[in-house]
Amino acid sequence: MIRLATWLLAAIVLWPASSLAQTKVRLAVGGQPALFYLPLNVTDRLGYFKDEGLDVTIIDASAGGRALQALMGGSADVVTGSFDHTIQMQAKKQPITAVVQLGRFPGFVLGLVGPKAPAYRGPADLKGMKIGITAPGSSTHFMALHMMAQAGLKPDDASFIATGAGATAVAAARRGEIDAMINVDPVISQLESEKTIRVVADTRTEQGTRLVYGGLYPAAVLYLPPAYAQNNPRTVQSLTNAFVRGLKWIATHSPEDIAKVMPAEHALGDMELFTRAIAKSLPMYSPDGRFTVEGAETALKVLREFDPGIRDAAIDLSATYTSAFLDKVVTR
Repeated sequence: MIRLATWLLAAIVLWPASSLAQTKVRLAVGGQPALFYLPLNVTDRLGYFKDEGLDVTIIDASAGGRALQALMGGSADVVTGSFDHTIQMQAKKQPITAVVQLGRFPGFVLGLVGPKAPAYRGPADLKGMKIGITAPGSSTHFMALHMMAQAGLKPDDASFIATGAGATAVAAARRGEIDAMINVDPVISQLESEKTIRVVADTRTEQGTRLVYGGLYPAAVLYLPPAYAQNNPRTVQSLTNAFVRGLKWIATHSPEDIAKVMPAEHALGDMELFTRAIAKSLPMYSPDGRFTVEGAETALKVLREFDPGIRDAAIDLSATYTSAFLDKVVTR
């Protein structure tokens, strides 16, 4: 059997130059305002998709699990979502493949809310708590399950409440509807500035990521079904070109420049705080879109701790991502 990466590279090379791949692309994302997806917004707002001849419709599905559902249900062609889903779906015999890594660290933060915050000493204290997550089956949910498993807790030792990754998450914390939350910027920076939460785990940096997961952990990626890449290699190459161009722009611009590019509504009403949140999040973005073996291996190890479907499955990590399109990137 020809390895996926080799086959995809051959498809790119052999696709007739006169052929015009489809230019309309439906891209689903789980919570577009979250800084987890900043590379998508930058790439779109700077017109890099259009420069590549693409007409990209962004479908905000509110949470990563719902974006995945949109892809599997046929209402989206590609997804910017968590790398975790490539492993999860392979275990279900429904393969999807990541073609660009947007985030090299997850950027998830565990914050304690309300009266239980001062007494928190470690993950074992999550037992019995109401934990706000972006959505069930999301990577924020997975981080909570991982930390609980590390402390010997079972998934049902805490209750999980979907709060989204925007104003609804802020409101849930302010109203005391949850005891803890795992979320992303700008939500975390806003609540932290108000002293509404006490941050106890932070994966916006390499050090924090290694403390939580025990290694590098890939975050947002562009993923799609292998059949989509087979049938639309030029479109996938154009998407890859655009995203890598966006990542390089982020790596060479200040938080202030980046904030100006983003939609004003993503700032949650405080542009100064939003800019500071971007500054805190900058280390998490990939400079070139490339994957690491260590990151994939860490993700599989973590998911096997609490997901029986993955624990018992034969997972081929080399099929969860490919560098075939990255190897042929042409940026303007």
